[in-house]
Amino acid sequence: MNKILLIIQREYLSRVKKKSFLLTTFLVPLFFIGMYVGIFYLTKKSFEDKHAIVHIIDQEGTLAPLLKSNKNLTYTHGNVELQQEIEKLKNEEENTNLLIIPKDFYETRQVELLSSGKPNITTQAEVSDHLKEILRNAEYKRLGLNGESIKNINDNVHIAAKEVAENGDAKESHTEVAMGIAMALSVLVYLSLFLYGAQVMRGIIEEKTSRIVEVIISSVKPFQLMMGKIIGIGFVGLTQFLLWLVLTAGLTSIATTVIFNQEDLASQAATQSLQKENAMAAAQGFDFMNAMQSINVSELLICFFLFFLGGYFLYSALFAAVGSAVDSETEATQFTMPITMPLLLTYILSFGVLVNDPNGSIATWLSFIPFTSPIAMLVRVPFGVPTWQIIVSLLLLVAGFIFTTWVAGRVYRTGILMYGKKASFKELVKWFKYKS
Repeated sequence: MNKILLIIQREYLSRVKKKSFLLTTFLVPLFFIGMYVGIFYLTKKSFEDKHAIVHIIDQEGTLAPLLKSNKNLTYTHGNVELQQEIEKLKNEEENTNLLIIPKDFYETRQVELLSSGKPNITTQAEVSDHLKEILRNAEYKRLGLNGESIKNINDNVHIAAKEVAENGDAKESHTEVAMGIAMALSVLVYLSLFLYGAQVMRGIIEEKTSRIVEVIISSVKPFQLMMGKIIGIGFVGLTQFLLWLVLTAGLTSIATTVIFNQEDLASQAATQSLQKENAMAAAQGFDFMNAMQSINVSELLICFFLFFLGGYFLYSALFAAVGSAVDSETEATQFTMPITMPLLLTYILSFGVLVNDPNGSIATWLSFIPFTSPIAMLVRVPFGVPTWQIIVSLLLLVAGFIFTTWVAGRVYRTGILMYGKKASFKELVKWFKYKS
């Protein structure tokens, strides 16, 4: 046991003290916050800079005066001939357009939009909306309806989605928050298991190729070395996660307070609330803290900690066995792909099947299988999972980890001292059957 603790200490301290660890730990939150700020700024700037000019050739004769300019579009119309307008368009600046309205527009409902470059999608959408409004008003007039009265009809419906607790009380469900957390956890666990599992494999390959492992094996058993590496690097991952959470929360708070004032937030809300449903939501407001109360945060954090460790130990044992069987990362590809396919499948399903039906049979069974439960169960937890299912899933994950570690250990003890021979699945089976 003392030897395993020494290996854990060595693996942990040697990685935590590296400049790459420190840079990754502090730069990743800065990168994501910078990306968040940059996306917001560029999106806002793109809306401000993409002002379009639309010259109108109104062959129908009555539509041009009905097209009103706004902050995004400037309509111009005159008596210039079509060919002259097309010739002028070639020399115009970017996002200058020519709208040709045919005589039979009300029958065909078709127009042409010529542009000096590739027609801007936003400009096309705005012109289409303006023409649709003109058509609607024409239909209202034909049917003898008051168009303004129809526009003022409030048809918004707010659904207060609630879930009934075991004690009979109903509370806000905030499904959208649960979906966001579920997908975020799916990405986080998927990437972390690959990242830190690959670190275990890479460390073993480096020690094997440099022949350092021959010296280490003379003092400790192969199984002790494998477990020390797995646990040590696992603690490195947890340390990095905790630092990322603290730094990201702090930097997000600062960025939101300093950069985005109330006017910016109001402008952003107005831009994104073009549809009536969004306008209704914006009017009522969205209380994030209240929404988070619908999620059992303590249960979520405990489950994340346990399922991340269980999944990490399970897959790291397999990565360790692969690392002992090969002499380079290139050779490892044929082994890593099959063992990570269950994880990849669950990750893909988490964005559709699992979040849409978290209590369905597929999601439930995937959350019980050790190779898929680290992602499947964490996706389901924000939606509410019976405690017995979480316990059973954890027990099966622990059993899967013990069995996988036992199998990986038998392969590891032989493979770690094999050099110059390309391993195959048939060879791995032979190594597993070797007696101590």
